[in-house]
Amino acid sequence: MSATAPDTLASLSRAPFNLAPDDIAWVRRTLAGLSTTDRIGQLMLYATFGDDPGTVRSIMATRPGGIHRFMGPNLAQGLEATRIALEESEIPPLVSGDLEGGPMSFPFMVPVPNQLAMAACGDPHLTAEIATMLASEARVLGFNWSFTPVVDINARFRAAAVGTRSYGSDLETVVSHAVAYVRALQASGVAASVKHWPGDGFDERDQHLLTSINPLAFEEWETLSGHAFRKTIEAGVLTVMAAHIALPSWQRRMGGTDSDRWLYEPASLSRRLTTDLLRGHLGFNGLVVSDATPMAGLTGWADRATAVPLAIEAGCDVFLFPVEGVDARLMEEGLRTGRLSEARLEEACLRVLALKAALGLHRRPVSERIATLDEARATLASPAHVAKSETIARRSVTLVKQQEGLLPLEPARYPRVVVIGDYPEPLMPIMPRRSYEPFLGVLREAGFDVREYDQASLPTPADTDLIIYLLGGEATIAATGHGIDWGRLHGGGFRGSMIRFWAEIPTVMVSFGQPYLLNDAPQLGTYVNAYTVQAPWQRAVARKLLGQEAWEGVSPVDPFCGDPSARFSGPLPVRG
Repeated sequence: MSATAPDTLASLSRAPFNLAPDDIAWVRRTLAGLSTTDRIGQLMLYATFGDDPGTVRSIMATRPGGIHRFMGPNLAQGLEATRIALEESEIPPLVSGDLEGGPMSFPFMVPVPNQLAMAACGDPHLTAEIATMLASEARVLGFNWSFTPVVDINARFRAAAVGTRSYGSDLETVVSHAVAYVRALQASGVAASVKHWPGDGFDERDQHLLTSINPLAFEEWETLSGHAFRKTIEAGVLTVMAAHIALPSWQRRMGGTDSDRWLYEPASLSRRLTTDLLRGHLGFNGLVVSDATPMAGLTGWADRATAVPLAIEAGCDVFLFPVEGVDARLMEEGLRTGRLSEARLEEACLRVLALKAALGLHRRPVSERIATLDEARATLASPAHVAKSETIARRSVTLVKQQEGLLPLEPARYPRVVVIGDYPEPLMPIMPRRSYEPFLGVLREAGFDVREYDQASLPTPADTDLIIYLLGGEATIAATGHGIDWGRLHGGGFRGSMIRFWAEIPTVMVSFGQPYLLNDAPQLGTYVNAYTVQAPWQRAVARKLLGQEAWEGVSPVDPFCGDPSARFSGPLPVRG
C-alpha cells in the first residue's frame, strides 16, 4: 500500500462511510488482491443503454466497479440484464441510476415527480416519504446508488438544464428537501449523490454543451451553493458528483489571476475544487464521482488522454461513462507517464470499495441485491405507492394566475374545447413516448367536446368556447434554452408564431414541465404549473380545472420571471 493508504483506511470508520472493523478489513483484503488493471477497473462506471445481455456481458468482462442503468421498457429483460451484471462480477458492482423522477422515470415504476414538483408540496417530510418509496422500488431492480438529489439553486430562470430538476430558487427550501431526501434514501439502502458540484443554476448555459461557470463571489458562494453542499455533507451523504462547472472565485483564492486559464477549469478536472475545496474546506470524506465524461464541459476543455487520468488525480474516485476499450487504457498510460499517481489510484479504489462496504454489498448474495420478476411485480407501482403518487400530484399542482370568472370549467359554459399540445420527445429512444390522453380523458368524461388544433382551420369564437394549451417540456439537457415555440405550436412558421387567441377566446395554459412559460406569454390570463407530464399530474390538473379539487401547490420559483406585467390577468373575452 502507498504511504497515504493508512490515513485513507483510518478515515473509513468516520462519516459518511462509518465502516466497522470487519468492513475495513474486507476493503483492505480486497484492495490487496487487485492488480493495477483491476484497480483501474474499479474506478470505471459504464453506461448501459437498454437491456441487451451481450452488451452487459461485454462490459462486465472488463471487471468494472459498476454500471449505470438506462433500462428499457421491458421489466423482465431489464431485470435479467442487471442480474447478469451482478452474477458475473467477483466484487459486487455498484449499480447506479438517475432516479430523478419526471422524464427519467421507468414505465414499470411508480410515477415519481421531479424535484420542483416535490418542492411545490412544501413538505420535506413528504419528500422523505417519496425517497423511501423510490429506494424500495430501486432496490428490487438491483440499484444501489442514485445520482440524486440535485442541490443546484434555480437562480436563473433561463437555465434550461436546472429548471424542474431543482428544488427551486429558495436556498432553505433546497436544503430542507435535499437533506430529507438524502437521509431517507440512504436509510433505505441506496446511496445518494448530491450534484452538481460546485453548484449549477447561476449560469444560463449547460455543462453538457460547454464548461459552464458558477460566477458567485466566494463569500456569496459560501452562503448559497456552498451552504447547500455543506448541509448535505453534514447529513451524511455518501457521494458527491463533481460537475464540469468552474468556480473562478475559489481559484483566485488559490492564487489564480485573470491571465490563468485554469481559473475556469471544470471541477471534474480540478484538484483545487474537488480536493482542496470539497474535501479540505468542506470536510467531505465520502466518494466523489465525476459527471458524465462524454459531456462537452469536459471534452471541450481537455483531450481525452489528458482528461481521463486527470479526473482521478484531481480528486474524483469514479470515472463516469468511460469509453469502453479506450479510457481504461488511457488511465494506465496516465499512470505510466505520471499524470496519475499510484497513491491517488489506490485512494480512489479504497473509496469505491468503501462505498460498496457501506452499502453492505459484500455481505449479501445476488438474491438479496435484486428481486425475482414476481417479487418485482409485487413491489413496483404497488397500490400504496400509486396512492402516494396521486397525493403528491394533488398537492403539487399550482394555479399561478386566473382570469376572474373562468374557473371552474363547466361543459355548459365551454362545451367546445380546442387543445393545442406540444408533445415532448423522450429524452432517449428507449424511453416511452407520453401523450396528453390522461388529461383529455377527464375532460371528455365530464362532457366536453374536445378536438385537436388544426392549423388549416383556426379556432374562432364562432366554433370554439375554450382553448387549452398543454406544454410538456421538463428540464432539458443539452439545450441552449427553453420557452414556447409558437411557430411549432401553431404551425405556419413566422406567421403562425404571431397568432394569439386569448383576447378573443377564453384560454388556459398548462405547463407540464418548465415553470417559466409566462416569460413568453405574460398577457395570458390563466396559467397552471404542473411540473411533470406524468399521468397522475395530468389527471390532477384536469380535476382542479373542473373544480373537483382545491388548488394546493405553492410555487418554489418566481413563475413571473421578474416581469411585473405577467402578474395581471385582464378580463375574459366578451362573448357575442
